[in-house]
Amino acid sequence: MQALVYDGQSPVLDPRHREPTPHAGEALIRPLRMGVCATDLAICRGYSGFTGVLGHEFVGVVEATGAKRDADWIGRRVVGNINCVNAVCDLVEAGLRDHARDRTVLGIVGRDGCFAERFVLPVENLLAVPDHVDDDHAVFAEPLAAAFQILRQLTIEGRPYITVLGDGRLGLLVAQVVNTLNATVRVVGRHENKLRLCEKWGIRHRLLGDVGLRQDQDIVIDCTGAATGIATAMQMVRPRGTIVMKTTTTPGDTPVDLSPLVIHEISLIGSRCGPFPDALQALSAGSVDIASLISKRMKLADGVQALREAAQPGVLKVLLTP
Repeated sequence: MQALVYDGQSPVLDPRHREPTPHAGEALIRPLRMGVCATDLAICRGYSGFTGVLGHEFVGVVEATGAKRDADWIGRRVVGNINCVNAVCDLVEAGLRDHARDRTVLGIVGRDGCFAERFVLPVENLLAVPDHVDDDHAVFAEPLAAAFQILRQLTIEGRPYITVLGDGRLGLLVAQVVNTLNATVRVVGRHENKLRLCEKWGIRHRLLGDVGLRQDQDIVIDCTGAATGIATAMQMVRPRGTIVMKTTTTPGDTPVDLSPLVIHEISLIGSRCGPFPDALQALSAGSVDIASLISKRMKLADGVQALREAAQPGVLKVLLTP
């Protein structure tokens, strides 16, 4: 089968990649849409040390299951949690399933991803997609869930000032989600064309070069995808404010002086994957603008070029189709 693979040096299209076979507890999925994520681009720069089939954002159809007891899933359109538990451990028992000590992560850690004609995922990870949510929207379930995770992690008091730092794919999803809070929200970024989308949603926005770094924000959410993002966030957040980190960086990125966290008693919250049911509910209700975030649709056969396109300034989400 055809698959987009990172071989440790560069992404390549493998036209004869071995088709996976689902084991007991797994489902074989045929993707309908796949989304190119900043993490996919980071992997191709060395992040996580991963090699194999790329991709973790998908909506697809279950074609087979490894056990007859799961056959009801066959034919259903699904999205799925990317964190796969291999063995129950103390963290799983404590409710931290996505942080299981022995886990694989779809297209990121130890498990081939979804940029292929077929891939496998545990049945327990699957969520059915409502019929009225189309494929273009459903493929955003994973990054939208990551945005909703922030709501679970923040404690909102009064009417705080919140800055979403970064106007890329994730930043614009996060901005729409946190704008539902009792807060004054703005997006700060580097691209006028991306920031203009905020006008449709009634969200304040500014170019980074036009913003005074006055340490006056109660909460700053770093969605820049750059190692320098946290340094900028520390210049924006007030003493005893909160920084939420959505950025992961690759080895060798410029070290950042973290002493302001101590000096100004700033709370730093790491934020990763999130609740898929919340994301599906928002997609079902149409409360998040997805269509405006789609820049291009390309074929899996053009996957290498799609990665290049996704890395271009001004491009938001690139979707792949089989």
